[in-house]
Amino acid sequence: AKEAEEQAQKEKEEQEAKEAEEQVQKEQESKEASMTVSQEQAVKTAEDYINYTAFSKSGLIDQLEYEGFSAEDATYGVENISVDWQAQAAKAAQDYIGYTAFSKSGLIEQLEYEGFSTEDATYGAENITVDWQEQAVKAAQEYLDYTSFSRQGLIDQLVYEGFSTEHATYAADQVGL
Repeated sequence: AKEAEEQAQKEKEEQEAKEAEEQVQKEQESKEASMTVSQEQAVKTAEDYINYTAFSKSGLIDQLEYEGFSAEDATYGVENISVDWQAQAAKAAQDYIGYTAFSKSGLIEQLEYEGFSTEDATYGAENITVDWQEQAVKAAQEYLDYTSFSRQGLIDQLVYEGFSTEHATYAADQVGL
């Protein structure tokens, strides 16, 4: 009797799960059916962009608006794609580090400027492969490529940019000041 009861309960749970899944599918189909052509295009365009490069939510909405979508359709498009904004922040952070030097705090500020929340920007900066000391050296060299600095002036500038005094001093040593 107990086995039959457990089997009946299991079948009931499986049926409820199946019904819930069907309901989600019906809601999705209904949503798709109620989408305007422009909203459908906004969703597709948002998906294309997010598969191509990193965006914050607000940055992607802005991009869709730039492409000619209304603010409403752009927002709809972005809100109806599946995206991990923290992963996008990490991808953007890694991209930035690939072409210019940043301190951790400077990178977080840049990501926030690009529209990422403080939480997502911090996640992005903390979840990339980067040697912050080496970033200080790169930043020091970038500064010296464009302007003159005394040793202390360079260290002060690097600290101002968010590098630790230790990393800034190391960078000054590495670039010969």
